[in-house]
Amino acid sequence: MVSAANGSDRRFRLFLGCFLALVATSVGFAIRADLLQVWGELFNLSEEQKGTIQGAGLYPFAISIILFSLIVDRIGYGRSMVFAFLFHVGSVILTLLTPWVAGGNDQWAYAMLYAGTFIFSLGNGIVEAVINPVVATIYERNKTHWLNILHAGWPGGLVLGSVLAVVFGNQEKFLGLPGHMWQWKLGVVLIPMLLYGLILLGLRFPVQERVAAGVSYLEMLREFGAASFFIVCFLLVWGINQILQVAGTTLEQALGLQWLVDQWTPMMTEFWARAAVFALVALVPTLFFALGVRAFGRPMFVFLLLVMFLLATTELGTDSWITDIMKSVLQSDRAGPLVLAYTSIIMFVLRFFAGPIVHRISPLGLLALSAAIACAGLLWLSRAGDALVMVFLAATCYGVGKTFFWPTTLGVVSEQYPKGGALMLNAIAGVGMLAVGVLGSPAIGVIQDRTLEAQLRQQAPKLHQSLMREKDGMFGKYHALDQQKLQQLAQQAQSGDAQAQQDFQLVQRIQIQAKQATLAQIAILPAVMFACYLLLIFYFRAKGGYKPQVLTPTEGEAAAVEY
Repeated sequence: MVSAANGSDRRFRLFLGCFLALVATSVGFAIRADLLQVWGELFNLSEEQKGTIQGAGLYPFAISIILFSLIVDRIGYGRSMVFAFLFHVGSVILTLLTPWVAGGNDQWAYAMLYAGTFIFSLGNGIVEAVINPVVATIYERNKTHWLNILHAGWPGGLVLGSVLAVVFGNQEKFLGLPGHMWQWKLGVVLIPMLLYGLILLGLRFPVQERVAAGVSYLEMLREFGAASFFIVCFLLVWGINQILQVAGTTLEQALGLQWLVDQWTPMMTEFWARAAVFALVALVPTLFFALGVRAFGRPMFVFLLLVMFLLATTELGTDSWITDIMKSVLQSDRAGPLVLAYTSIIMFVLRFFAGPIVHRISPLGLLALSAAIACAGLLWLSRAGDALVMVFLAATCYGVGKTFFWPTTLGVVSEQYPKGGALMLNAIAGVGMLAVGVLGSPAIGVIQDRTLEAQLRQQAPKLHQSLMREKDGMFGKYHALDQQKLQQLAQQAQSGDAQAQQDFQLVQRIQIQAKQATLAQIAILPAVMFACYLLLIFYFRAKGGYKPQVLTPTEGEAAAVEY
């Protein structure tokens, strides 16, 4: 759908700009993940608070990608990218100002880091809302292949961000640069942001294939359906609750529904009682939507949305924690970023070869195979110990497994539901980001906190009593390490106190065990995914095989452009 006169040059520049925009999002993701440990020490953050900040880098993505998917065909892809650029640059500036604005107040620092990450994620969502339909449109006959190449930009950016994290390290000065090194490290994110802004500046974008085929806006909404809308609303309610929790309250308290949570808690625990209340809240806008579109939605798409909960946590949830986990396991600040960089290099290279693989075993076959390999890789990583060779061999297996998850899922949705337009293509990505942001990433942090707390209580009750502090999170009350008290213990150990040295080493060993054991629990998710993809394979075989659906453009629309 690109005019013949300038099609080749414009298509290349469009693709390059989209590719670099995705690189900018993942460079920021990698560097922010690397800075978690530094922020935790500087601002006394618990593992759940760190996980919540990581979650803020993911679920607001869903808010912007879904909202912009509803309007992007009307306001234009170019204008949308202007918003993305402004959000990206603003997020970096806000985060850099944290130490001065917070002024030593840990809660204020936590809120500012959360806000900066939140804004960054909004920009990421707008980028994704644009680049997926644009690439699916300009390469409409080979979508899965080109979407995989586009999303090679994600691991490519992770590699670049991880390398920058290693090069800069955590030194106070690098090549004579003054100030906190973490701020210089974060400032580097501005470079790819400026690059994609310059490349896309003034460029014309194609009309999306749904619009070109004359499929109405209402028909797109009917393809999406009320069931899909409910899933999105339910996760958005969780996201709003997370924002309110950072501010010191909860959604149920703000809506006056705390009594209902209290009434249901004895029957189903506080977390599930809260989930039931949030489902009721999400049901209200869903009913209005259902009355308007009068359609349930495509059942297989609803199924894929639910699978996306597992997929996003397996890939992005693990990626958001792998740097922090491997830093502890291998006891090296550089090892964590290197593991992430290594798995990202694997993804970057393999995504260029998705086309031939898909032609051999179909997109669903590729997803099933990937789930099995990812499960094996995570189990291997959880048992690899601190042996560097074993860690990287296990990381190889995990890296291969996660490579094709995200872009191949986008390809399946784009090929099977072209009438769903930008909305359905981006909603699958939005739900994944939202699920891992509000549930998956914080849950991984809570698993670490609770595993550490249980092992410390069992092995060293006195240390448990002196080092743990109670916190109230989205999964209920829990105990987390007080980082200030841990630093005091470390100082005593460094001063030569034999008992403090023994205690500090014990705490470190338990921390490592808790972090690595978490990966085995995450491995359950791709195992379930494998079973789900097998069901879909059997479903398509019963229908005669997997076949992409193609829309025919209306006359003249193939050359149309928007600004």
